[in-house]
Amino acid sequence: MRKVGLADTNVTVSALCLGTDSIGSRIDKGTSFQLLDRYCEEGGNFLDTANFYASWLPDCRGGESETLLGTWMKERGNREQIVVASKLAFDYPGCDGGLSAAEIERECEKSLTRLKTDRIDLYYAHRDDRDIPLEETMEAFDHLVRAGKVRMLGASNLTVWRIAEANTVSRTNGWAAYSVVEQRHTYLRPRAGADFGPQICVNDDLKDYCRARGLTLIAYSTLLQGAYVRADRPIAAQYAGPDADARLTVLRDVADETGATANQVVLAWLRQSDPPVLPIIAVSRVEQLRENIGALEVRLSDDQMTRLDRAGNPDIKRAWLQ
Repeated sequence: MRKVGLADTNVTVSALCLGTDSIGSRIDKGTSFQLLDRYCEEGGNFLDTANFYASWLPDCRGGESETLLGTWMKERGNREQIVVASKLAFDYPGCDGGLSAAEIERECEKSLTRLKTDRIDLYYAHRDDRDIPLEETMEAFDHLVRAGKVRMLGASNLTVWRIAEANTVSRTNGWAAYSVVEQRHTYLRPRAGADFGPQICVNDDLKDYCRARGLTLIAYSTLLQGAYVRADRPIAAQYAGPDADARLTVLRDVADETGATANQVVLAWLRQSDPPVLPIIAVSRVEQLRENIGALEVRLSDDQMTRLDRAGNPDIKRAWLQ
């Protein structure tokens, strides 16, 4: 699998990140191991998890994903070949959430224990906490980096101005700063007023900031849970409408031209965007994993990228949540 560098660091990861929110919970241990093994066999090395995965499911309390990954890495003896990204800030049983210094230290230790490792390669603030001064949050993250418990920092579901503000605080004090941003992003554009709860979508301001500052942009919910290719999965209301219809028409045309699936074209479009976007994929079957990895062989022409970019209403007011 192709590899790319993260920001201006020496960390190199696979061009597709494997999301693991259902690993070890909705997806049982045997199937989880099978998917992780196959992903690595295909050259993948970048795994995305979080401390509260999958606390929203019945009989889950959070930590299930990290625990499964820790067990898998220990049994496979492959920790040094894997780049692990985890996150904190959402609450779950036994955790109040937030980004206070005490919370950051406490949740990092819990994640390290569950992952059976001495470091987290990429540690995200998973949501904003405006009750805590940015100085306290960023200094606490810096302590983890200096202690060797975290290699690099990321921001997820933070607005662009808060990311910029946090990085200004860090630069002023000589602390580690956010070098990766992970937001909701796919080919379809959210409708005006679309509400994704605490999730924040990529917008043009964020793209400009990442391009100017050299931050790596990572996208989750890239394939809309199969809605691009499954008749039984309608396009979510936050996207549905004339703009989505027009973009879907062009997407399917390009898929026919390339011989790829619509999912593969979406992933290829993300990777060839400016700035490039590193997609997170989430799968429950080997067949889905194979399809997604096949997207790395899809190369869209300049004409196809232009048509995909321009499809839909050119005057649409993109309410990509700020």
